[in-house]
Amino acid sequence: MKQMIKNLIEWFLYIVGYGFILISVSVLFPNTMYIDNAYFGLWGFLASTIIFLINKWFKPFLVWLTIPLTAITFGLFYPFINVFILYIVHFILGNHFSIHGLFMGFVIALLISFINFLMEHFIFKPFIIKEMNHE
Repeated sequence: MKQMIKNLIEWFLYIVGYGFILISVSVLFPNTMYIDNAYFGLWGFLASTIIFLINKWFKPFLVWLTIPLTAITFGLFYPFINVFILYIVHFILGNHFSIHGLFMGFVIALLISFINFLMEHFIFKPFIIKEMNHE
């Protein structure tokens, strides 16, 4: 039960973080990124959820598949995996979520990576270490 609550909190924090990034970028750069704001932010929530699910389930496989290319480019290809994930979301949600241009996709992917880093190192790892010390 405790693990399920931890997973739910983790899911919620990631969705909020991704949603914040996506909505902020779409407001700051309306000509290069669009999220349909109908139904009180449903499409932003769906985009965040899809990004979270792809990052959890398919990204490890994509990283494993692209290890040779990432090694050849000395790690410079790795952010393009996140750009690819954003374009998968664009494909799934159609006209409700769109990114115009590779550069903006790259900027959003970097911001999402930064949010992942912050959450992992400042929220989840300290929480896990705190839990391990209490057991």
